[in-house]
Amino acid sequence: MFSHYIDLSWRSFKRTPLVSVLMVMAIAIGIGVTMTSLSVYHMMSMDPIPNKSSQLFAVQLQSMDEGETWFSPDSIPYQLTYKDTDHLLNADLPYKRAALMKTGFSVHLNSDKIKPFLETARVTSRDAFEMFNLTFLHGGVWSLEQEQNAAPVVVISETMSKKLFGTDNGVGQTLYLDDLSMRVVGVIQDWQLHVKYYDPNNGAFNDPEQIFIPFSLIKAHELNTWGNTNGWKHEPVKVFNDKLESEKVWLQFWVQLNNDSEKQAYSDYITNYILDQKKLGRFTREQPEFKLRDVNEWIIYRQVVNEDNKIMVALSFMFLAVCLANILGLLLAKFLRRAPEVGVRRALGASKRQVFYQHIVEVGMLGLFGGVLGILVAQLGLLGIRQSYSYYESLANMDISMLMTAPIIAISACILAGIYPAWLVCRTTPSTYLKTQ
Repeated sequence: MFSHYIDLSWRSFKRTPLVSVLMVMAIAIGIGVTMTSLSVYHMMSMDPIPNKSSQLFAVQLQSMDEGETWFSPDSIPYQLTYKDTDHLLNADLPYKRAALMKTGFSVHLNSDKIKPFLETARVTSRDAFEMFNLTFLHGGVWSLEQEQNAAPVVVISETMSKKLFGTDNGVGQTLYLDDLSMRVVGVIQDWQLHVKYYDPNNGAFNDPEQIFIPFSLIKAHELNTWGNTNGWKHEPVKVFNDKLESEKVWLQFWVQLNNDSEKQAYSDYITNYILDQKKLGRFTREQPEFKLRDVNEWIIYRQVVNEDNKIMVALSFMFLAVCLANILGLLLAKFLRRAPEVGVRRALGASKRQVFYQHIVEVGMLGLFGGVLGILVAQLGLLGIRQSYSYYESLANMDISMLMTAPIIAISACILAGIYPAWLVCRTTPSTYLKTQ
């Protein structure tokens, strides 16, 4: 019976091609606009590291005095001081930890082969590569001894290796970061991230860094951050060591805790650390305050997807509703025009339910055609976004879930719009039209 309804629907399309095309185009445009904004929102809000997001925690410490406030939702600084970061990084604990800082250099080979260029870099600790699922193509991470001794070593991405050395295996080669001569010890596969969750301070949707150097180089070479530095009290910073000993916050810190017991044990450790620091005149608040937020909690807390994005999705669905309102009018005109035909079918034994289902199948087919065409419209919209905003390169795309969602939304919306016209035509009284024939 279903195949019969499809056949009747197809015949109906061929009898009224202009109206059918208009309805399909209206659906396609509505779906195209909706899926463009919905796809970007989906990519922004999706889990960036699904197999580990519940195990990686951003660490926040409330180091400010009582009465001081911060601009974060709970008035706790987003970042940590150097002395807190250094202590947590070197603590005798079994958990993987990553201290992070954004910086940058003039990258060159000290020759005329490659023109020098400015490039951001990520100062980090060696556990970060395993924690964040970075894959090594050649070589590996620097050793613990190299990290402790501030060795001039670097890990670069595959793309950076090809750019500098013409090959994806740059291990053993030397590059220069400003005047620092660095030896390449590892090459990682390009890090594909749609959200830079580990450091959303300077653009959550910017591309991740392609150069990684040991955290110990900060102190050894007095590296300054290219990210945010904030403070809550006046502290004169005359030399670099003053900044290291200050209460200014400018570093990120992540820890991997695999279960609730590890999280509780680490929370207890931080509580004890804060209490120890209170004896030294820091962390003066009556109760220790800190937060451990996993990746998805961190993204929500940092408002990576802001209200503007949600409003755009809502407006796109409102546009789709306008398209459906137009389709509703066209369906009413089309279905009521065939009332005499339906009256004859009813007289020949067709039930109201059969007539209703037939017309629902027809609007469902309209939705399918419109949804498929809407995917093409959405692709054009996403292409325009990528061309206009470079930082949307990884966001303005439709993954498989969005490709499947488009026809589902289109079919569901069309069925919703077609329920009233189908219900109206199935109530046709056969005798009314038989008398007029």
